[in-house]
Amino acid sequence: MQFVQFQDLGQMPYRSAWDYQTALHRGLVAHKLANRHLPAGQYPQQHHLLFVEHPPVYTLGKSGDEHNLLITEQELLEKGIEYYPINRGGDITFHGLGQIVGYPILDLEWFFCDVHRYVRNLEEVIIRTVAEYGLEAFRIKEFTGVWVNRQLPLTGVAKLCAIGVHLSRWVTLHGWALNVNTALEYFGYIVPCGIQEDGKSVTSLAQELGHEINLAEIKEKLKNHFAAVFECEIGQSPFLG
Repeated sequence: MQFVQFQDLGQMPYRSAWDYQTALHRGLVAHKLANRHLPAGQYPQQHHLLFVEHPPVYTLGKSGDEHNLLITEQELLEKGIEYYPINRGGDITFHGLGQIVGYPILDLEWFFCDVHRYVRNLEEVIIRTVAEYGLEAFRIKEFTGVWVNRQLPLTGVAKLCAIGVHLSRWVTLHGWALNVNTALEYFGYIVPCGIQEDGKSVTSLAQELGHEINLAEIKEKLKNHFAAVFECEIGQSPFLG
């Protein structure tokens, strides 16, 4: 069973968290290359799981369309929202306070070499977690992420969690963004994930349940389900900056 080092970064600007996870990712890749004469499992490798909340920021995936950002640079400044084109998959999404962003930095050669399975596993972690709050979440084949049916009088489906990843030498980067107590009005300034179909919107756990969720509580549930789905052990590590 693999050991995954856990760190809760608290509230951190996107750029700082991106630089930090990138440094960890490069460390795993460098260690892997230094031991390339050995098969996976025959040398120690350090995997990571980071949780973080970002101040308001939009990120655009490498395959995204910049026209899905619906406000100007000046409006971004006025509203205090940052914007970054980044190297994950997917289109544009929003990160903000009250949202739990999870960044697994795993060498998948120590787990399984299957990108599709990796993304499905991330979705499964979220589905199992929100089920503990009595909410039935599901996948939609054409759209990566986790969805729920809107409660009457609302209709259609809504995305609860966006997922976008990047892999280099089977080492993962980026991850998920679960809307827990997230301010949903920020999604009105973008075309979330580039999806413009009628009947598809964005929601949060608080919106669907009618009350705010204790973030410390749901973080523990996420960690437990991550450990179960990925069949790993998760250890606590304080973030030292």
